[in-house]
Amino acid sequence: MDEGESMDQLIARAASARLRELVRAFRVVIVNGPRQAGKTTLLEMFHAEEGGTLRSLDDADMRRAAVDDPVSFAAQGSRPLVIDEVQRGGNDLVLAIKRAVDTDRGRGQFVLSGSSRFLTIPTLSESLAGRAVFVDLWPLSAAERFGASADFIDQVFTEPGRFVGAESQWSRQEYLELLCGGGFPEVAELTSGVARRAWFDSYVDTVAVKDVQQFAHVQQITALPRLLELVAARSGSSLVLRDLGEALGLTHATTRSYLSYLETVFAVEEVTAWSTNLSSRVTKSPKAFLTDTGLAAHLLQVSADDLQTIGHPALGPLVENFVFTELLKMRALTTRGFRLFHYRDRDGREIDFVCEGPGGRVVAIEVKASQSPRRSDSANLAWLRDRLGDRFTAGIVLYLGHNSLSLGDRLYLLPISAMWNHGFAPYAVDDGQVRPRNVE
Repeated sequence: MDEGESMDQLIARAASARLRELVRAFRVVIVNGPRQAGKTTLLEMFHAEEGGTLRSLDDADMRRAAVDDPVSFAAQGSRPLVIDEVQRGGNDLVLAIKRAVDTDRGRGQFVLSGSSRFLTIPTLSESLAGRAVFVDLWPLSAAERFGASADFIDQVFTEPGRFVGAESQWSRQEYLELLCGGGFPEVAELTSGVARRAWFDSYVDTVAVKDVQQFAHVQQITALPRLLELVAARSGSSLVLRDLGEALGLTHATTRSYLSYLETVFAVEEVTAWSTNLSSRVTKSPKAFLTDTGLAAHLLQVSADDLQTIGHPALGPLVENFVFTELLKMRALTTRGFRLFHYRDRDGREIDFVCEGPGGRVVAIEVKASQSPRRSDSANLAWLRDRLGDRFTAGIVLYLGHNSLSLGDRLYLLPISAMWNHGFAPYAVDDGQVRPRNVE
């Protein structure tokens, strides 16, 4: 990497094409996603390619202009008017944008970005429903980093057998380095472990404390970072608010509110239980995950070397969390569209992820933090296949090994790297050092 080049500038973002397509079709396009996911870079590149006017409300003078005279702010400038961190302009700016696009129904007028789900924030109550569409930009996916297409789920829905026979060169250590590094572009550039820890400390303070305080009155603000830690530690487990509240010394209602605040700033995502009539004993509790495994590993104070320890309690939750974040990024980009659930019943059957596509077709995924899968690892997938019949497209066991195998009727064992076609980036981060990655 040349001096001064940032990694997110070198890596093409898969959301770019979707953003351009939607701007041509709608009056308002909103780019949502976590802070530091690369939204500003995406908007700058869009502006350089498509023209228009670019304004950032992180700039104090620009923010003051938007707050003092939102109608003029929304009216002036060539189109598309690109406004970064639009939530900082407040409800009056959203109202001014709404009036502008109601007066002129032309397409491609506004591109807005926000580091919170700003249309759900009480102080920004006026919805742009029917006028705006969303592009979710998450931290870098493995497919983006390694130059692969983001169509793994699309291919599983259409031709799952195509993956059989491919061999992965990924080692266990390389998987662990990837998930502990996470996907934030700026973190991948840091060459010091001390610097990376400082970055994540600052990120938690900004997102879980300062950003939340912009839209919510939180009496026990120090509980929010601790809640992030608890969610990271319980990834893959049922989300029991009573247990979280007891650990934090909070009421059930307060715990629910605080969790919703972390969802608003894209730090946490819930996976709801799959509603099905397959069993009357199904449990309905959701699961929750952090949206970046680098952040999760930081909060749990574990490194790739720590996770090499056999039976480490954080390994399984972090590997499942990593697969979740990759699915989340794929869902934001797929043309097919799918909904993401989990399944658990009182008879002990669990399926980590149930992807429900058009027509109710189902791809089910089990995640194993192992290089040596067992025959029983696919038992719950086979049970689901037998009950769904033709609706069941494929059951996938994702693991840390090398071989891609068929396990029988519509069941497959695949390395996790199948999610990005087993590729490597031309660089990697090893012990905090950015280095070339050579694969023979």
